[in-house]
Amino acid sequence: MQQKILAPLAGRILKVHITPGARVEEDDEVLVVEALKMETPIFAPCTGAVKEVCVSEGDSVEEDDVLAVIEE
Repeated sequence: MQQKILAPLAGRILKVHITPGARVEEDDEVLVVEALKMETPIFAPCTGAVKEVCVSEGDSVEEDDVLAVIEE
């Protein structure tokens, strides 16, 4: 089963801690979004392998954009 990681708010991708194929545990910090000079960490919703990373550092995102996909 696949889980999509969605942007919780509009902003800019500050950090990407994952790469395709990497293994993550539930609640690992995988990305950081910056909005209004505040950093918001994004956590893995499940344990699994990163299937796809849809953003790069510096990218602008809108709320609910898909940031990454994890295969459980």
